[in-house]
Amino acid sequence: MEISQLLKGVLDLAVLAVLRNEDGYGYDVLRRLRLAGLEEVGDASVYGTLRRLYKAGLLTSYVVPSEEGPHRKYYSINEPGRQRLEESVKTWHTFATTMDSLLGEAV
Repeated sequence: MEISQLLKGVLDLAVLAVLRNEDGYGYDVLRRLRLAGLEEVGDASVYGTLRRLYKAGLLTSYVVPSEEGPHRKYYSINEPGRQRLEESVKTWHTFATTMDSLLGEAV
């Protein structure tokens, strides 16, 4: 099974989790996901996910000027985003438990 296929289904959850404790700009979110072990995640996927979550009202954004290059657009999780994260974590744990049970039987 390809990791990229699994990532498509959980990237929203992963991005919300990364932003749970600290705001971040696009490349920073990408870097933190990769440091957490999701090395296969693509740049375009993360930027698209950030835009989609923002448009869905789950993130807020603000711009921070930079003397070294272009201004950076930071994203932060808001209350609806925290609620979605909480719901998604519960769904993930239920799904993972089911899959662990199924895979344990198959081995």
